[in-house]
Amino acid sequence: MTRFYAIDEANAALPDVERILGALREQREELIEARDRAIRLTPEDGAAPPEAAEQLRLLRLRMQGLIDQMQAGVARLVELDITLRDIQAGLIDFPALVSGRPIWLCWRLGEPDVGHWHAQNEGFDSRRPLDELPAGRGSGTLA
Repeated sequence: MTRFYAIDEANAALPDVERILGALREQREELIEARDRAIRLTPEDGAAPPEAAEQLRLLRLRMQGLIDQMQAGVARLVELDITLRDIQAGLIDFPALVSGRPIWLCWRLGEPDVGHWHAQNEGFDSRRPLDELPAGRGSGTLA
């Protein structure tokens, strides 16, 4: 069953979410760098010299470690019923209900708090300020 967030609950989760997203961003960048190094070390025929083969082995181990760490971060967001939209942009959505209608509370890394929303069938480009919620921000119908 999906958890639905009130605005205050979503904002209260942000310190943990920021930590997770910050780590995911760093891990993603490191993974891309490691992948690029591995590509440069791999000859076209696939037969790397012994010194390059050892570097490749260590790079692959590091890459797997990064992937494992990233999977743990994503799993933590899933446990919280938070939807990760984009690691690089730090974009996530919290499920919420307004007058019984499911919506997304939309937040991006670097924003001070959850200040936007969009319909479930829409994306980031369609997000609107919370004061444009159909039932109104403070009406108590947001669950």
